This record gives sequence, C-alpha cells and structure tokens, in this order.
Amino acid sequence: KGIDQYVELDTEEARLLYAKPLHVIEGPLMDGMNIVGDLFGAGKMFLPQVIKSARVMKKAVSVLIPFMEAEKEKAMKEAMARGEVASPEDMYNGTFVIATVKGDVHDIGKNIVAVVLGCNNYRVIDLGVMCSADKILEACIQHKANIVGLSGLITPSLDEMIDVVSKLQKNGFSIPCLIGGATTSKMHTAVKLAPRYKSPVIHVLDASRSVTVVSSLLDKSTARDDYIQDIADEYEQLREEHYAGQEERKSLTIDAARQKHFRIDFVKNPPAPKPRVLGVTKLVDYPLEKLVPYIDWNPFFQTWQLRGKYPNRGYPKIFNDATVGEEAKKLFHDAQEMMNDIIKNKRIHANGILAMYPCNSVGDDIELYSDDDHRSDATCIGKLHTLRQQVEKDDEDAVYYAMSDFIAPKSTGIKDYIGMFAVTSGLGVEELIKQYKAELDDYKVIMLEALADRFAEAFAEAIHAECRKDYWGFAVDESLDYEDLLKIKYDGIRPAPGYPSQPDHTEKGAMWKIMNADEVDIRLSESFAMMPAASVSGLIFAHRESTYFAVGKINKDQVESYAQRKGMEFPVAEKWLRPILAYEADHD
Repeated sequence: KGIDQYVELDTEEARLLYAKPLHVIEGPLMDGMNIVGDLFGAGKMFLPQVIKSARVMKKAVSVLIPFMEAEKEKAMKEAMARGEVASPEDMYNGTFVIATVKGDVHDIGKNIVAVVLGCNNYRVIDLGVMCSADKILEACIQHKANIVGLSGLITPSLDEMIDVVSKLQKNGFSIPCLIGGATTSKMHTAVKLAPRYKSPVIHVLDASRSVTVVSSLLDKSTARDDYIQDIADEYEQLREEHYAGQEERKSLTIDAARQKHFRIDFVKNPPAPKPRVLGVTKLVDYPLEKLVPYIDWNPFFQTWQLRGKYPNRGYPKIFNDATVGEEAKKLFHDAQEMMNDIIKNKRIHANGILAMYPCNSVGDDIELYSDDDHRSDATCIGKLHTLRQQVEKDDEDAVYYAMSDFIAPKSTGIKDYIGMFAVTSGLGVEELIKQYKAELDDYKVIMLEALADRFAEAFAEAIHAECRKDYWGFAVDESLDYEDLLKIKYDGIRPAPGYPSQPDHTEKGAMWKIMNADEVDIRLSESFAMMPAASVSGLIFAHRESTYFAVGKINKDQVESYAQRKGMEFPVAEKWLRPILAYEADHD
C-alpha cells in the first residue's frame, strides 16, 4: 500500500533484528520490492502503488545508509572473501543509465521508468534532462552501464537520438539502447536508429514494458539471444514495410499542391473582426484556481497508466471500472489534495503572454504588421512560415492544406488578424521537485509534474476562451461547457509548431521574437523545447472555416522553397524537417 508513516521506526526495528544493515535491504526490503515488481508485471498492481512502494523503500534505505557506511569496508571484504560480490554494484540485477536527450526538457516518463526499474533491483543512474551524447556516453563508461535509455518528447529529439546511437557505435559500445518518449515510435526506431548500431536498439512503449525488456536483455541464458533475434526480425520487417510504402506513396509537386489549396471566399465569409486589444498582453501570476474548470483529467490518468475498459474509459467514468476504478479514485484524491495545497499556498506560479496582430497571407507565408492601416514591407514585423500537404489524395478534387489558407491573402486588400500565445504553469516546479527528491518522495515528484502539465494545458484552453470572448471578441456570446471545449465546438483553431498542422518546431523562434515570451519567463531550448517543461504555445486562427489537418510527408521541392523563404540553409531546414521528409536525407 506504500504507507510510509512508520517507516523509520519499522526500519530501525528490522536493523536490530539482523546482523547487518545490508541484510535488511537484501532480505525483507528486496523481498517486498520483488513482490511489487512481480505484481506490477502481472497487471495485479498499478503504477501509483508501485511509486508509493518505491518511496517506502527509499526512505527505509536512507535510515540504513549511515549504518551501512560505517560497515561498508568490512562488509565488502567479507562478501569478497565469500566470493559473492566484487563491488556494491554487483548486488543489483544490472546498471541502467537513463537520460532525456539534448534540447529536450521533459522527463516525467523517464522518471517513471527509473522508479519502476529501481523497484526491480536495477541500479538506475538518472542523468536528468538536456543531456548531450558525450555526457551520456561518459556516464555509461563511468557507471559500467549494462543498458542505456534515451527519452524525448519533441520531434527534434529524434535527431538527437540518432546522434547518440551513432556515437555509441563509433566509440565501440556494445550495450543495448532503449528508446522511449511521446515522439518516438517502433517504426522510427527500426528505420532510423537500429541500423546505426550493431547492438540492440529497442523501442519501449511505456514504463510497464521496461522491466520485461531489460530483464530479457540481461538474461544470461539462450533466451536472451532468441529475444534479440525476434526484435531484429520484427524491425527488419518494419523497415521493409517502410521502404515499400515510400515507393508506393505518390506526391504532388509543391507547385501543383499550391494550385489545389483550400479556398475561402473572404468576401462572402469575411475574417473575424478587428481584435479589441492589438499587440501584447502579459498575464503574470495568473490565478491557478481559475484554471481548474478547464483541466482535462484524461491525460492525467494516462500518465499514471490507469486505463478503464469500455464503457468506463476516460474521466470520470474510469472511477466505475472494476479493475482500476478504486486505484483511480485514490490517485484522484491525492491529486486534489496536492492541487489544493499548490493553489492555497501558491507553491507554483503561472505566467502567460497573448499577442494579436494585423496580418495577411502571401503564398504559404503569413505576414504580421505593426500598423493595421498600412500593411507593407515597411510595417511587417515578422513572418510565419507554413507547410503544405503534398501526399497525393484519392479524390481528384481534394484540397491540399496549409495554415496560410485560413488567412486572407494580401492581394485581396481584406484585413485579417492572427493571435499567438505562450503559457506556463511550471514556475517554481523545479524548486519543489528538488524538495521532494530530498525527501525521497518520487510519488510527489511525478504527481507534481503531472499536475503542472494539466495546469499548463488548462491555461492554454483558458487563454483561448478569453481571447475569443474578450481580448479579440469574435465570440462574445459563446457559452460552451467543459465537454464542448474538449470537442472543439468553438470557432477557429489553435495549432502549435511541432504538431501535425505545422510540424516545424523552429517556428516557435519566430513567435518568441515577435511577442517576446522571454519577458514572462518562458524560454526556448536549443531544440525549441519550451522551458519550464510545463508550458504550451500556439497560434490562434479565428476564421470559422479554419480546421486542423496533418501536413504529412513532404518532398525536397517544398523543403527547398521553405528554406529559401525562412532564410535558412537547405541542410539545416532538412534537419529540422527530417521526421516528415518523404525521402531519405543524409544525417551528418
């Protein structure tokens, strides 16, 4: 149950019963964690319970450490004399180095994997976030890693993973490499990563699978070779499917796709009216209590790997699920307690920035102006560059979208407008995490990260609603409930760089330059990840005919055009767009 109320007293009692403090760890503590690991692996125990159990384990070990340090040298000599261990590390099932790659700041999934593996007697070396390839390789050498794990959430992290795997091969490593995170996939791992490294590179879908994969890779029997061969065969098949799909896929030239762009009659269906507030509005220390009604709890339960079965999928139906319902209720109760404490005591803070400008489209780009009445090169304060669908569609009359289609062309003389925003609820989170880690409370660490993410997404929903009804005012009479917001029943869209309608993260750089989001303490990493991690940004299109779409794969002719329009070297543009390229590009 993970109850830690009396852990210090219980641990001290156990210490007095055993000849050595180490025996308490090797005996009852590891016995307990082995049971936890087995139950979790069998689906009879859930992630929140595992994290709580790990908290008890850590706190118990912290009680024993001072006594262990005093006996360490003596115990090691005795153990070596018995031929049991050569070093303290040999008491573990293996050493696992894990890191979020360079430029990426998201680590909640990585943290969960670290705790789950720790519960199964693996020594976990967590390097944190924004780790360079060199740092990861050095840690593998220093800690004599048996396996290395790479994590990433944003698409530029995929390229960083290629860099790490390539350097593992170049430097003669032979340890397996595990890949995980929201942006990763089995297909990408099979096609882009596995061929670059002679040892296994394996995609792991979530934390619950990590123990099985790690134990299989460290198995000393012939079962290990069979497992690795099965993965290799599966990935070879995926590569064949990938390249066969590329041969079958047909695309339009970018010029032909532009001829079939989505057409809005801006005379009959004019753009939204001029915003009430043009320019920048800063929302500093935004009240967290105002965000609570906008929270979507479904991703929260997904973070904790609690999933109800039909008809009890999703919040709040998950509470009725026969298998996970009770644990979901306990988790939600803990979340409410922490959330109320955060709000009452202002433990974290939320800042946001909203900006609205006159604009018009010019081809596939959107020009923003400082002067509503004089829209020219002289008043252009920046451009947003969009990408257009190119993969051929079955319907000959199909349109090929780019986000610029939703903005009135400059040539029409019709005035149009666009909004952009960045919000964070991560201010103060890092300091609070340090406190919880010092208290050996992984449960609170992961709970805080999960809640901060929920607040950030809620902030994006709230600022969009306020924009529609107040700051812009194109939907003053809007009256939508929580379910309506989730179903996007409002006019307009809020796409974000890095997502299907605009897969290029570098466009965040243009947004930041225009609205100066740094002034509200929201920054960008070298890979354009937002910092703090619990941050969200996006563009606001108001036209009721604007819609979400996926750009899909694009060809070299569009990359060349895009690079030229952005003033970017072609290889650089190709690097940032690599995940959506319809052709193979060199990786240097």
